[in-house]
Amino acid sequence: MGHQAFAWLLLVASVLAEVIGTVALRYTDGFTRPLPSLLTAACYAGAIWWMAVAVRHLEVGLTYAIWAGCGTALTALVGIVWFGESAGMLRLAGLAMIVGGVVALNLSGR
Repeated sequence: MGHQAFAWLLLVASVLAEVIGTVALRYTDGFTRPLPSLLTAACYAGAIWWMAVAVRHLEVGLTYAIWAGCGTALTALVGIVWFGESAGMLRLAGLAMIVGGVVALNLSGR
């Protein structure tokens, strides 16, 4: 596996860690519950570290846009599916635009 392919895998791991950390944040009760608080901190630290390694082989603007966009979209989807948050047409259209923007950025970089 080449350096760039490995960097993409690290970026995926970074996004997933950020989403897990954000979901765990909901259970920290203001960082008064130790286990979810530790999970949140560990996931956020891992997310930043993996992204830092990924940007050694990927464009920083593209990397951050994908990280932020995918993290936002996945977190919103988890909120809809897991926490029963609203799934109105405007919210779903916004999520579709985020995904479309990430795809456009990825295609424009080639």
